[in-house]
Amino acid sequence: MRSGITHRWLRGSLFLTVLLVLLVESMFVYNFGRSYYNSVQQTMMRRFSSINGQLKMYTGDTAQKTAANRSVALRRMVEQFADKDKYEFMLLDGYGGVIASSSGTGADGIVVQDDFNKAQDAPDGVGVAIYRTASGETVMAVCSLVPYAAEDVAAMRLVTSLTLVQAQLKSVFIVSLIVVAAILGFTVASGLYFVRGIVVPLGQVERIAASIARGELDVRLPVTGDERDEVDRLRGTINQMAEGLEETEKMKNEFISSVSHELRTPLTSIRGWVETLRTLDDPTDENYRKGLEIINNETARLYNMVEELLDFSRLQNGRLKMECRPLDLVAELTDAVLFCEARIQREGLLLAYAEPEEMIPVYADPDRLRQVFINILDNAIKYSAPGGRITVKIWQGEYKAFIEIIDQGRGIPPEDLENVKTKFYKGSNSVRGSGIGLALVDSIMTALDGTMDLKSTLGRGTVVTLGLPIYKR
Repeated sequence: MRSGITHRWLRGSLFLTVLLVLLVESMFVYNFGRSYYNSVQQTMMRRFSSINGQLKMYTGDTAQKTAANRSVALRRMVEQFADKDKYEFMLLDGYGGVIASSSGTGADGIVVQDDFNKAQDAPDGVGVAIYRTASGETVMAVCSLVPYAAEDVAAMRLVTSLTLVQAQLKSVFIVSLIVVAAILGFTVASGLYFVRGIVVPLGQVERIAASIARGELDVRLPVTGDERDEVDRLRGTINQMAEGLEETEKMKNEFISSVSHELRTPLTSIRGWVETLRTLDDPTDENYRKGLEIINNETARLYNMVEELLDFSRLQNGRLKMECRPLDLVAELTDAVLFCEARIQREGLLLAYAEPEEMIPVYADPDRLRQVFINILDNAIKYSAPGGRITVKIWQGEYKAFIEIIDQGRGIPPEDLENVKTKFYKGSNSVRGSGIGLALVDSIMTALDGTMDLKSTLGRGTVVTLGLPIYKR
């Protein structure tokens, strides 16, 4: 993980940062050098402008005399040139040859024709050339055509050394490289610190998640409680997941133990009576008929339990399809109550149910709806003592129909009330059963766009309220 995130950071963020910094560095060095060269060029151009201004004032009796005076003036300027330590001032003929030079020589080895050629082609009559002399020195030559007739003088040239300029540029370049190195160093250090701050906690999360995947559900990650820290919130989420899995695993084991016990009881009864019936040859014997009845009841109980488990499994996996259609909720509830009425009487309980005269239309699966009613009524019977009352109510609201099933049984402890709809959960006050009845009911009601609410008082009974949308054509 460390290698992967670090490599992605190197290939992505750091690579782009390096490119951006190098681009800015290149632009800075280029523009800085251009500004220095332009400054030198502008200085020489100002000298040419001053000389041209002086030449304009020279006059004579004739045009030839005027040109001669300008030529003499230019030669005098060359001889009296004050900045010989900075510039080489030259006068050129029409072919670019040197007529006069401020150094008194022909300037051999430092002269090329590039600036003169460019000046002849340029609209403003100015040409610039940067080149190396025979001695290896870099110079800048600026040539300007003389705008007035001056006999054989056709152009002026100023040549200056760029050694100091290049030294200055080199210093600036070194300083800028140091700044770039510092920026990149800070970027790398801060990036590695940031990456390490993510990679190390993620590595810890990965190890703990691997432990959880191996079934070690008691492991936990350290949490600081900082809600602003995404990694810390991730640790908290992993811990919650581990706690949920641990609780689910515990409930699953309890469920397996409970179901095994629930299955063993009827199987033991069936096996015992089968052994008893083997010894009886008379079908008219009272024990023979009693044994068959018990075997039939226990088999039906086993069948219902297995069907409940299969239905819940199909519903959780999305394989249980609802065959919904418009139906009368009152009729479906009445059928379920009549189905359980005989058992309610056998258990010594009282049933209070007044069937409404008007139908209540809903859109639901009748088989699953009947399963919901019978499951809740079965719980009311199991958890009620003889002499208790089971009350069933149904009414229609503006948008929903409501069914209320009330018992006077032992009730549900407050600590179990919020978990009784959880799969595999069996409360401390529970009796026989698989532990998924209410979870199945809740799943069916959710699939039907309905609701199931529970209210219970320990020792006084439980109220289950079901809600279904009213069907409108």
